[in-house]
Amino acid sequence: MSTFDEHCAESQETFGKDFSEVHHWLDEFAGTPEYGFRHRKKRHHEAGIRLVEEMFGEAAAMAARQHIIADLKQEGWTEKDHFPQDETDYVRMGLF
Repeated sequence: MSTFDEHCAESQETFGKDFSEVHHWLDEFAGTPEYGFRHRKKRHHEAGIRLVEEMFGEAAAMAARQHIIADLKQEGWTEKDHFPQDETDYVRMGLF
């Protein structure tokens, strides 16, 4: 799993800003009793990116997409695969 610091460093390198608030928001449920490491289904999808854009702006949405893609790739996802649209789609794809 990419760490918070790794996500921030990648954003800093790509976008010139670390977008720490975005990375915290995306991973807010990580390690909680209810979700543990299955937190990604909550916000790691297109609907989550749209929420980031509403809350933090367009540049933040690009950082969110980068974060999500990095995490999806760790699950075996490739850019040729379907991008999850929402929580239901994420689970349907077998990506808990």
